[in-house]
Amino acid sequence: RMPASIPAADRRHRASAAFSLSFLSLVFSITAFGSSYWCEGTRKVAKPFCKGDSRGDLCIRFNSPDGNGSQAVQYIWETGDDKFVEKKFHAGIWYSCEEMINEEGEKCRSFISLTPASDRGVLWLSIVAELLYVVLLLTGNILMSVEIFYYSSVIDGLKINAFSAVVTVLAGLLGMVAHMMYTTVFQMTVNLGPEDWRPHTWDYGWSYGLAWTSFACCMAAAVTTLNKYTKTILEFKHKRRKLERSFRIQYKFPDH
Repeated sequence: RMPASIPAADRRHRASAAFSLSFLSLVFSITAFGSSYWCEGTRKVAKPFCKGDSRGDLCIRFNSPDGNGSQAVQYIWETGDDKFVEKKFHAGIWYSCEEMINEEGEKCRSFISLTPASDRGVLWLSIVAELLYVVLLLTGNILMSVEIFYYSSVIDGLKINAFSAVVTVLAGLLGMVAHMMYTTVFQMTVNLGPEDWRPHTWDYGWSYGLAWTSFACCMAAAVTTLNKYTKTILEFKHKRRKLERSFRIQYKFPDH
């Protein structure tokens, strides 16, 4: 009995590992999908004129004591790069935000409205693929949890295992395509987007890394599930061969 219980325990451990990886992938994908830190960087904008008693390096000061008067001639000391200030921004699938000059908080705009019209269809495809990615991951998690906690026989568990493996592989492929499409759309928006949005410097943010980590966990879960399915099939074949061999021996040497 002891050797027969070991494969069952091993299958349970593999199923738990696949479920854990798939659950992590689902959490990471939902977090990345709803965040706006796929890309981060700075924008170089001209400093505004100082108003009232405002001071500091984030606005242009006048050299006239009556600089706010309409009759006064305004002379600006700042020249070259001194006339510009860098504002931090971050963008995601849904919206893009940038910090305000001389004010608290951020100003956010829909990233879809910033995307060039020629690439807006690709962005919508990316959004649909991301949604399907999340839905398939959720389906795979449900199937894996049913396999762990509910199935009544090894055959039923094997059927659920095969279906969850297919669903998880499809989810991983959709996630990869969605992330690559968004990357292409963002790069096109950087080059062809509105003048008042184009970044001076930018790089990928933590949400982008989290999205690809979700993809890696998804594929690891798929590989673990397929490995479990293959190993279970091989165990059944091995047991059947042993059973057939014992029947042949009994047929050749009947017990009188």
